Amino acid sequence: MRVARGREPGVTVEQIAKDLGVHPMTLFKWLRRADTDEGVKPGVARDDSAELREARKRIRLLEQENEVLRRATAYLSQANLPERLYPLVSELAADGVPVAVTCRVLGIARQPYYRWRARPVTATELERAYRANALFDAHRDDPEFGYRFLADEARDAGLSMADRTAWRICSAMGWWSAFGKKRGRDGKKAGPPVHDDLVKRDFTATAPNRLRLADITEHRTTEGKLYLCAIKDAYSNRIVGYSIDCRMKSRLAATALVNAVARRGGVAGCVVHTDRGSQFRSRKFVRALARHGLVGSMGRVGAAGDNAAMESFFALLQNNVLDRRTWSTREERRITIVTWIERTYHRRRRQAALDRLTPVEYEAIMTTPASQAA
Repeated sequence: MRVARGREPGVTVEQIAKDLGVHPMTLFKWLRRADTDEGVKPGVARDDSAELREARKRIRLLEQENEVLRRATAYLSQANLPERLYPLVSELAADGVPVAVTCRVLGIARQPYYRWRARPVTATELERAYRANALFDAHRDDPEFGYRFLADEARDAGLSMADRTAWRICSAMGWWSAFGKKRGRDGKKAGPPVHDDLVKRDFTATAPNRLRLADITEHRTTEGKLYLCAIKDAYSNRIVGYSIDCRMKSRLAATALVNAVARRGGVAGCVVHTDRGSQFRSRKFVRALARHGLVGSMGRVGAAGDNAAMESFFALLQNNVLDRRTWSTREERRITIVTWIERTYHRRRRQAALDRLTPVEYEAIMTTPASQAA
């Protein structure tokens, strides 16, 4: 360039390039770059150009990192497992974000990602996903179901699995049923029994209308308390009669008994087992028993186990349905109780004591057509 700039008049740049063995265009480029660096001509100097390129490179890298973080927000809010993020890496790579940048921002290794891309889903993972979907569908329909009942629903849908497998999936996903709460005594003493204990904690029956269990429970609302008296057939655990009222009088128990007799005929000789509550010791209830040919039975004072089968039903209703929210009106709670008994308990909730059948299914399979008609 010094020779070209100090050339004599009449000597061209092409001649100098030819003498030096350089292409003329190359020499012209060198001259223009030198004039730009020295400020003789306008333009970006060589040092400034390098810094500009580095700045643009850093800006592009920051933009890619921000895009990775923005699109990974939904994935990271659900789980931070690498397997959940691998599809995101592929999506970003398709949009021009290098895999190395995405993996560095997300803190995952590249080699496991490439192994996953070669085989994205294994057969075991696919089967586990199908099982989880079946359990989730059952849990969404009935959130109060435990993992055993969810496994029953999944098996009924065609997804075979052990109860332990269902527990492991439900535990990992955080799908839990409601839990019971301990209740204290109110300090009241029960009156003398009007019947002997004919059951002796043996809550089994060989046929329908042989043994029935009855009890009363109370539920709070903003308007006040609501009382439920239910009668259960020990053969199929089906609620054959119930009564709901805002007052816990003898009429509540008598109405539930009449309702059970009306819904199920042929009850002569059936044993009706209750606790020592005043409603079940009342003249109205005792007369209703005698009028329909029923035999009364009562447990001991302060022995919840003497009527444990009925207590377990009320605990199931309270914990799985009624304790899940606050109820403002009695009518709203009444509708919820009736809906849960008739829809969920009778027709959806399988019971281990019934060979994993619902009460309605058990009666339909185990009883004769004549018994069903009765």
